[in-house]
Amino acid sequence: MPLFKRKLYALSEPPQDLKASELVFQVRFTKEIFRDYQEYLKRINLYRQRVWTCKVTWKSNLTYEEALVSERRATEKIQHFPKEFMGPVLNMVQFSVIRLEELVNNIYKAFKDRFVVGEEIVGVQGDFTQPCKILKVIPVDEKLENDSFHYEVGWLDGDKNISRTSVDSAERLMRRKNPFTRALLKSFIRESAINISARGALWLVQEKLCRKYKILADPPEELRQLIGKQEPKDQAVNGGAKREHSEDAVNESQLTVKRRKKDKDVLKVEGGETKKEEQVLKENSEKVKSIRYPIDDLLVQPSVDNSQFTERPIPSSDFPLSMDCVGNLLMVWNFCTSFCRALHLSPFSLEEFERSLEYREGESPILRESNFALLRTALTDPVMYQTFAQKRRRKTEVSLQTWKDDLCDFLEAECVERFSSYISTIRRGYYRQLEPAAKLDILQALVVWALGSDVIRGQLDQYIEEKQAIVAQKRKEGSARVKEEQEQLGLAHPVVVEQAISEASTRVYPEENNLERVSDDEGLPANKDITMNGWLSNDGAALHGGSSSLSENGDIGDGIAVSSRQSKVKLKAAMEQAEEEERQKRRIEEQKQSQEKRKAQAEALRERRLQEKKLVELQRRQEHLEREMEKRVIRLNPLGKDRNYNRYWFFQREGRIFVESEDSCTWGYYGAKEELDAFYHSLNPKGIRERALQKQLEKHFAKISEALQRRSKEIAQRIASEECSVRRSSRVKSTLRPTGFLAYVNKYRN
Repeated sequence: MPLFKRKLYALSEPPQDLKASELVFQVRFTKEIFRDYQEYLKRINLYRQRVWTCKVTWKSNLTYEEALVSERRATEKIQHFPKEFMGPVLNMVQFSVIRLEELVNNIYKAFKDRFVVGEEIVGVQGDFTQPCKILKVIPVDEKLENDSFHYEVGWLDGDKNISRTSVDSAERLMRRKNPFTRALLKSFIRESAINISARGALWLVQEKLCRKYKILADPPEELRQLIGKQEPKDQAVNGGAKREHSEDAVNESQLTVKRRKKDKDVLKVEGGETKKEEQVLKENSEKVKSIRYPIDDLLVQPSVDNSQFTERPIPSSDFPLSMDCVGNLLMVWNFCTSFCRALHLSPFSLEEFERSLEYREGESPILRESNFALLRTALTDPVMYQTFAQKRRRKTEVSLQTWKDDLCDFLEAECVERFSSYISTIRRGYYRQLEPAAKLDILQALVVWALGSDVIRGQLDQYIEEKQAIVAQKRKEGSARVKEEQEQLGLAHPVVVEQAISEASTRVYPEENNLERVSDDEGLPANKDITMNGWLSNDGAALHGGSSSLSENGDIGDGIAVSSRQSKVKLKAAMEQAEEEERQKRRIEEQKQSQEKRKAQAEALRERRLQEKKLVELQRRQEHLEREMEKRVIRLNPLGKDRNYNRYWFFQREGRIFVESEDSCTWGYYGAKEELDAFYHSLNPKGIRERALQKQLEKHFAKISEALQRRSKEIAQRIASEECSVRRSSRVKSTLRPTGFLAYVNKYRN
């Protein structure tokens, strides 16, 4: 039963002393009975408000009927929950004090790698697998977790009979798929248990399920006080009637008056008497939750946001033919242009077709070719051709020269009563004098007969196969395109470029201390250290000690001083030389790094351009596949519907959007780009139908805009050419050539 604002709603009791002959009002989906019509209307209005919640899935913002449908569908899904898991799962749910999401996760993880009695799985035997069934769960160590179970399994033969048994560990057993999903588990818990805790959670399994699966129904001592203090979460909301809910087993009389006064969703009790039902329904209607869009278009109420929508333009309705002919006109024209190759009929524009139907001064080539092509295609059906040949007066084959007589014979063979008046007129040679509606009626019948022919059905089968192949190719190239875009984004990212540059820089020679690389030609000994005070050998202390002892002799000291000055000069020159070599080497290394950096950048740029080129080719290929799919027309569907159920049609070869009323009696069209823009911005996305229509217009906006602009340009050029022909000098005498629909030539006939 749906929940009213997430609380249980009890239905009204039938009136007492109800007589069998008494006229009452009954709610269709709840079977509630009311004597008073106003009470019935108020209850219906309450059920139509979006304040109801599905008890199984907890989907909110629903009407009562929508919640009932949601519960029925969810219950059907719950029936697929594996029966062997019901007992173990409910054992874990009973007396659980955690929230639903956490409870679902814990149960899902617990049974992900654990098997239960009665479950059919697959066991490994050597290099092969064989189906088996869990007969018994054997715990190895109670201190360990789920991985410490062994299982007694029965191996199944081809007839699902147990051939032998064995005890195996969990490593040798596996499932083909998970027994249930988290969503299914959540729905099962909501359907099978009750949450009676106002804060946190306290789950109690239904009593009938406890008895069925032998689950402990008496709570532990520490939970009894908690259960006694908690109040049921699913409370009955109705006209103050006291009743016990079968699932909750909770009597409403246990609710205190203080609790009822605090709860705004429950009727207030004053002096043992309840409020009047009218006041309750009024309060409930004022507490409607905010609407979640999109909803049905007719339920969308005017709001401040409506100011952003432009005024919807009025469609033009200046069709040359009467309004009741427009639907058949579009159907016949679209069929002839869509299957032009199969019919051997060159395509023509809708405007030319309209003028041909109106033309009465002679024979229109479009109507002549169309009637002959449809008649010839319809006669490809063997049954229809046999009937036609038996009732025909002449034995000659159908031809373009005798198409009128052939058409009359065909209509007579089909014994259609409404064509009897047309046949006599056509036989007298006055086909052109028929009304446009009569000509269109004949063409429509020929289209219906041609649809049953092997030619059109074969073409449809071919289109279906080709479209399936195109869709598969499109899907394949779409995945390749996504991959190319990801690779392109990866190559274009600066981090990738810097990484390539850093890798290139690590390939140069490592830096060395070049003081030891000075050559001996410069007067520097190898493997020696240079300091500002002089030369230091490996035994530097002895050298300094010797120089100090020799300095006691004056002459020798002067010589040593001179040699010391010379050594300093040499040392300075050597250091300058070493610094110059160091700078030279650094310049060489910097040049190498810059070369590697430029090389890495050029390589990344070249790779990025290559990916861009591939991406452009894939886009062109996708556009080509889209065009190929559009050519293979199987069934044309409207773009969508607006809030008033008006349908909007767009044809590939006609630069207009046609508007069809709900009853198909009124037609109109938008023929300018400005009208398309105004119509698009007038759609309200809060409605389901107009949102879908807006998405379709967005998808095909470029194509529709191009068709509208092309048609406007063609009309302007035709008007200009007509004005030029009028201004032409009357002194120029030349034979008038047929123009427009009279100049039509069927290039596909042969």
